[in-house]
Amino acid sequence: HFTDCCGLTEDPDHLTTARDIAIMSRELINCYPEIHNYSTIWMENITHTTARGSSEFGLTNTNKLIRQYEYATGLKTGSTGKAKFCVSATASKNGVDLIAVIMGAEDSKSRFKDAVTLLNYGFGKCQIYNAKEQKLPEVLVKGGKEDHLKIQYEEGFTYVDTEGSDLSKVEEITEIPDEVKAPVKKGDTVGRICYRINGKEIGSVNLIASTPVEKADFGDYLKKIWKKLL
Repeated sequence: HFTDCCGLTEDPDHLTTARDIAIMSRELINCYPEIHNYSTIWMENITHTTARGSSEFGLTNTNKLIRQYEYATGLKTGSTGKAKFCVSATASKNGVDLIAVIMGAEDSKSRFKDAVTLLNYGFGKCQIYNAKEQKLPEVLVKGGKEDHLKIQYEEGFTYVDTEGSDLSKVEEITEIPDEVKAPVKKGDTVGRICYRINGKEIGSVNLIASTPVEKADFGDYLKKIWKKLL
């Protein structure tokens, strides 16, 4: 239960680590991104209705980073007697999303100060490379109903650099065969684009068939010969 595990449990045989919290936080914000809409609210009035009637009371966010840190996007505070003061702090800057987990802080103020220190360190170390999709050539097809095959990127490519590399020097090496043999199914891998920095490969993306190409039969060959004669 996420609301109870941002800290060590009272049972010494069941411990929650900072890594555990980071993994749960990542899963939460990836699967339910709308959580940021709730965790970034600073104050809210709540109406509590019972059989005795309705009453209104105010809630204030316990995550002080929402007001104190301009890049904060959430997420959760917590504390127990043994765990002391803890926080899973999420933040976003220049396309970089980070999670900083603080556990065992002596007081509430310390956990937020340490979280900001970690987040600033991360933003100073991380930079994003987003590859732009280039126009791809058609590939020759041997023995197919069509002579050429259109291809596309299977997915986009993003790289997180933490070594201070010059991302303007990323090389994109396109690896496409001179021809492929029919039949080709839509989505079949035809080639790839490899991304490198200083000769070191940092990742790749498959190039796949945009449309299928069926294997040519006798009638298809006759049509091609007739077209050439004309």
